[in-house]
Amino acid sequence: MVGNELRPESRTLSEWLRQLERIHPKTIEMGLERIDYVRAELGLVPSFPIITVGGTNGKGSSCAMMEAILSHAGYRVGCYTSPHLLRYNERVRVGRQEASDDELCNSFRAVESARIRAGVSLTYFEFGTLAAMELFIRAEVDIAILEVGLGGRLDAVNIFDADCAVLTSVNFDHMDYLGNTREEIGWEKAGIFRRGKAAVCAEPDIPASVRNHAKAIGANLIHIGEQFGYSSNADASAWSYWGSGGKRHSLPYPALRGACQLLNASASLAALDCIRDRLPITMSDIRQGLLDVAWPGRFQVLPGRPVTVLDVAHNPSAAGVLASSLDSMGRYRKTYAVFAMLKDKDIAGVARALAARVDIWLIAGIDAPRGASADEVIRVLEEEGIGREGPGGGGEKPILAFSDPAAAYAFACEQVSRDGKGNDRICVFGSFHTVAEVLRYRTAVEHG
Repeated sequence: MVGNELRPESRTLSEWLRQLERIHPKTIEMGLERIDYVRAELGLVPSFPIITVGGTNGKGSSCAMMEAILSHAGYRVGCYTSPHLLRYNERVRVGRQEASDDELCNSFRAVESARIRAGVSLTYFEFGTLAAMELFIRAEVDIAILEVGLGGRLDAVNIFDADCAVLTSVNFDHMDYLGNTREEIGWEKAGIFRRGKAAVCAEPDIPASVRNHAKAIGANLIHIGEQFGYSSNADASAWSYWGSGGKRHSLPYPALRGACQLLNASASLAALDCIRDRLPITMSDIRQGLLDVAWPGRFQVLPGRPVTVLDVAHNPSAAGVLASSLDSMGRYRKTYAVFAMLKDKDIAGVARALAARVDIWLIAGIDAPRGASADEVIRVLEEEGIGREGPGGGGEKPILAFSDPAAAYAFACEQVSRDGKGNDRICVFGSFHTVAEVLRYRTAVEHG
């Protein structure tokens, strides 16, 4: 590896990613000064419109919906999201296709050269953000959709000015960096707004700090229930949207499952209304985009048996949405929970939100620097009274420990198959690591 460190032109993608983790060991370092130096060295000045998407939950789904709709309209869309589940390439897409290893390596080389000239270090996410934009400019995309990694005001994607900013939700997560109140968190997330530009907010309970910041900087705040909104038909067969671009009736439900997806879809349409003068879309584009949008790991129900639900929910608000979505699936005899989380997350809050929907807890450890061990998670559940008589568990509910999520999932599959009742389900949740490990296990089993 030492030799390859001296020859960037010969590095593979996996070698580049390992190198990025070494050159700036801190996973998160808030601030835009260093990345701005490198951006200037690269000369990155996008000529296409940019939509930046922030929020506690719903960011990725909203990005995917806008990407699908705009792609059906014939536009070449660059989309940058994070984190990934199985491959880094998932983070950077052009024309709904993942960037190739060669394309990413070319962009990494360009960023590394500029970083050395600037004389600064970059975090893994900062480096990747610049590489994605370099790739989008080289690919001559018609529009870029950028998902905020953490917060907004000091996040790497905020180095680029958004023509439209979308704030999907405001809730508690990353409090060590963003603050301990919704007002503080909202203010940080509203940092992606720009003077004179549209700022779409899909959070119904908008913090005053968001509204005040938009007013202070002169952003055009477009709030759900005020400037746009949606309603569903009585029989839930279709839904309608209204906003600055007019009313759109008889829309199909998004292919993404979950109780929150109409909220995300309406925010996506509000954002696309804001750029319709530059990138117009039709009703057909909207319908087709909603019907074939895909976003793995977000209330993803895998085909076949046993019934398996994958969800990366890792904070209490996302877990609450998952709980509602599980309810919408109908009745199941038993629900097995494959549950693993990072230790710096609100493990108790996530478990409380789903306790009433789970019959058997299969707790796994995560083999990562921030990963919680199975024992640590079980200790939290027991403190909450989950898994035994108590306010959280509502009765005796077994808790079993496993070395990793794949082992926990394999056990759940065996139990469901052995039981033979055919009406049990498995829900895998708690982090991207949890879902990714189960997906890898499923792939390995399917390919023998």
